Amino acid sequence: MTQFLGLGIALLVSAAPAWAQSPHQAEADILRLEALEITTVQRGDTLALRQLWHQEFVVNNPYNQIVTRPQILAFMRQGQRDYSTVERVVERVTLVDNLAIAMGHEIVTPQRATRFAGKVERRQYTGIRLKTKAGWRLTARQASIVAVK
Repeated sequence: MTQFLGLGIALLVSAAPAWAQSPHQAEADILRLEALEITTVQRGDTLALRQLWHQEFVVNNPYNQIVTRPQILAFMRQGQRDYSTVERVVERVTLVDNLAIAMGHEIVTPQRATRFAGKVERRQYTGIRLKTKAGWRLTARQASIVAVK
């Protein structure tokens, strides 16, 4: 009987997703990815962003547009998403199964062809990451401008 119980436990453990991780480790990964993503956006590194963003990434952006990954990458190549300074403060991470929801605020200084260039924007944001076999991928994001100075 003990052998069958041991075999049953082994089968259950092996049937768990290969990408399962502890909540503490998942939250640490999300915080690391949040920091990496915002600095990658500031650098304008569209190749790296393709690795961080889900193929179906969609954004309700601060300028009241719903845009997709290809549109955002095009905006960046055209200099329409260009920032001289960026700061993201993650205020909360919530984990639900294979979803991670990060909420907080950002302070950015747009430059060049980006709307509000030279001014400082304060935004509230929500980012939703989906855990895939390839890792956590930013899948949806919403950001609202709460102040421009």
